[in-house]
Formats: sequence, structure tokens, C-alpha cells
Amino acid sequence: MAQISVRDVTKVYKGGVKAVDNVNLGIENKEFMVLVGPSGCGKSTTLRMIAGLEEISSGKIWIGNRLVNDVPAKDRDIAMVFQNYALYPHMSVFENMSFGLRLRKYPKHEIVRRVQEATEILGIKHLLERRPRQLSGGERQRVALGRAIVRKPQAFLFDEPLSNLDAKLRVQMRTEIHKLRLRLQTTFVYVTHDQTEAMTLGDKIVVMKDGKVQQCADPMTIYDKPANKFVAGFIGSPPINLMQGRILKKERKLYFDEGKFQVKLVEDMYGVLAAYEGKEVIFGIRAEDIYDKLFVSQASPENTIRAACEVVEPLGSEVYLYLNSGKNTFIARVGAHNRPEVNRDMDLVLDMSKVHFFDRETEKTII
Repeated sequence: MAQISVRDVTKVYKGGVKAVDNVNLGIENKEFMVLVGPSGCGKSTTLRMIAGLEEISSGKIWIGNRLVNDVPAKDRDIAMVFQNYALYPHMSVFENMSFGLRLRKYPKHEIVRRVQEATEILGIKHLLERRPRQLSGGERQRVALGRAIVRKPQAFLFDEPLSNLDAKLRVQMRTEIHKLRLRLQTTFVYVTHDQTEAMTLGDKIVVMKDGKVQQCADPMTIYDKPANKFVAGFIGSPPINLMQGRILKKERKLYFDEGKFQVKLVEDMYGVLAAYEGKEVIFGIRAEDIYDKLFVSQASPENTIRAACEVVEPLGSEVYLYLNSGKNTFIARVGAHNRPEVNRDMDLVLDMSKVHFFDRETEKTII
């Protein structure tokens, strides 16, 4: 178990391509940190530099109290689980799981004990004699996890370990990784492009874009208080609704004017948004903060808008409504009982206490 500290780390490939740009991370002992972002954002490169599989162009990485910049991967006392499992096809499950221990000349009885302990944790004791080709995707992933567990490393590193699994198995394995983390009580660093995995697994989430850290915080802070427009749009399903418009002042009240509708801001926002009076801003509201007026007992006309319902998408426990204001399209997530007619105008109530505003130029959060 160990803290991991990434200080001012940059990775520049030949040709001047900067994959990681001055990244700083502090991963506490026993913490589960998730690096998330779109393809090419630098998250896997960052993980590989921590593992020692990529050379650092500049900066420092500490694992525990040891500076590991020049320490080979095999001597960093970490275990990595890859996207493609990286199992030896000619070896049995037992041989795959014990391979690293045999290389390190562990006694045979200790190897057997550790493998048995790991297989019991993962529920794969009955697979020890099989070859990887005889295993399902989920079973292969468990073997890859088991190979990491037997090492009893200071930290586990995961590089998109569930991306090759089908949707149902992904959910199942996500639960298994969560249980594993609680049982092992060690440090985890996990890379994914799936924001659902990030939200459900991480103590902290690091959102990356273009090699830079956009925000690092606990999942609900990332969701409720995004640092900028990119974070707000990347985290959340369906994505946050974003619309461009102007802040207006009428009779000492501030409004957001989208072009086709106006909604009054809550007074708590006046202090910050008064400086944007008459200026263009980006307005954000999440799908669950938009309601059908028919199901709202009390609604002010000043936070009610009219829009056409273009698509109704039932998802069992909830329904997505795809709406058009005449200028912008957006999504509302409503209860399963709510099935408005398609291609009809409907009145919608916006929860203005939950909205976000972003600066049009910098895209940083205003509210």
C-alpha cells in the first residue's frame, strides 16, 4: 500500500507531440482514483508512466517515499491489468497466475497458497487447469486480476480493463472490482473512457482533455460543480443540455434569454452574473432538472418554457424526451409514467436552482 505522487509530469513524443502536459496528481494510500476522458486525452500514457512502461519527458513520480523515475517497471512494486488481459495462451490459469511469482523465485508452497487465495476471492478455483482459449471474456478478466492480486503489490493499475466485455458483463465486473478493492484495501489507479465506470468506482475522478487535467474531485463534486464546459458535458448520461444566450436585466431581476424563451435566475446567482449583464454566456441544465408542467404542483411562469416534443424514448424506469425550443434541441429525463404526444408543444419547468453558466470565451464555470 502506498501513496502515488505525480509532479509536473510531461510526455512529449518524437515530432513534438505532447501527449501529457504538466500533470499533477496526488493519490492517497488506499484511494481509488479514476482517470477519465476521451480517446487521446493522455490518461493511458499517464498510467503507463506511473507503471514505468513509458519514459517521462519531464517531472517526477513518487511511489511511497521512493522516486521511481529511473526505476524499471518490474522493480516498482505495482501490478497492472491491461485491456487485452495479456495472458499467455500456452499456459494454464494456474501457470498464468503464478508466472510472476515463479520469476521472482518464490517457494512453491507460497506460490500455491497465494494462487489459491486469489482464486477463492475471484471465484475461479475450478478454472485452474484450463487454457485462456477455454475461458469466457469475464473469466479471462478474472484471471488477469488474479495474476495481479497474487503479487500483493503496493498499488494496482488498470488500463480500461472492461472495454472488451459486453454491457451486462461490464456491470458485473464493475461490481467485482468494487468488492475486490474493499477486500484488498490498497491503492488503485484506474483508466477508462466510460464516465459511468468513473462515477461508480472512484473515490476521486480526474477528468483529462488534450493531455491536461481539467478537474480532480470526488464524483458528486465533478457532477454538481464542474470546473468548465468540457467537464460538464463529459460527465453525465445523457449529457448536460448546453445553450447559448444572453443575461438580461428587467425590473431589478436577471434573466437568461435563449432567443425563444426567457427564464428568471434565482437571486443567489445575481451577485456573480450581474457582471455578465448584456453579455453572451453558455447555459447548462441537466436532463433530470427539466419537468413536464403537468406533473409539477407549483410552477412559476418565469421558469416555464414551451418546446416541441420530437421523440419519446422509454427506458423502463424512466423516459427521455427529445425537445426543440425552436432554436435549441435538448433532453429531459422524466418518470416512466410521463409519455407526452410526439410532435406536440408542451410546457416544461426548469429547476433554476440547479443550472450552470459558463463563460463564452474561456468556457470556465461562472456558476
